[in-house]
Amino acid sequence: MPFDHNDHYHRLLLRQVPRNCGAALDVGCGTGRFARRLAHLGIEVDAIDPSEEAIAEARALSGRTAGDRGLRFQHADVTEVKLPKEHYDFISCLASVHHMSFDTVAAMRDALAPGGVLVILGCYPEKTRIDWAWSLAAVPVNAVARLTVAVKDKLRPVCAATGRERVKAPVRQPAMPLLQIRREAAVLLPGCSIRRLLFWRYLLVFRSTG
Repeated sequence: MPFDHNDHYHRLLLRQVPRNCGAALDVGCGTGRFARRLAHLGIEVDAIDPSEEAIAEARALSGRTAGDRGLRFQHADVTEVKLPKEHYDFISCLASVHHMSFDTVAAMRDALAPGGVLVILGCYPEKTRIDWAWSLAAVPVNAVARLTVAVKDKLRPVCAATGRERVKAPVRQPAMPLLQIRREAAVLLPGCSIRRLLFWRYLLVFRSTG
């Protein structure tokens, strides 16, 4: 599938990066596509993923780009490592939180520096009529987007450095309904906002008050 739902929302996520951001953490970074975008903004980025294959590919891809010098990839599971307290100005977690217990967000929250921002691009299962309505609305838009990207890919030169066909991210279906996500987030991330997005995603934004 040439159209990537997570990549589609990168610009939206980048708009949440606070001014003068010096240090960022990308949780579940995969092959590092979003982490590299953060690094290109001049941010020191730690990127972690439990897939050793994905991290190896991320390092290989990053090594080809001079602008990625402030980017560090680590083969690690966020549920098993101790994150530094109040260290990061920005933490991102793209389509990964449903692979772990949701209360892991508490560790990410505690790793935010005062004024830091946590963004979660999450997935949820269709459980309610509203969920299914959004899903049905996304189907034709998704088909057009896939076709458009496929045509553009055929018309432009192939880039051998993407690495997107070589490493397959582990797939796990989300189990926690959006209503439950809202309830748990209200306790663990008080004051956060959760916005439903079109392509079977939601955007959670939490700002640390310090």
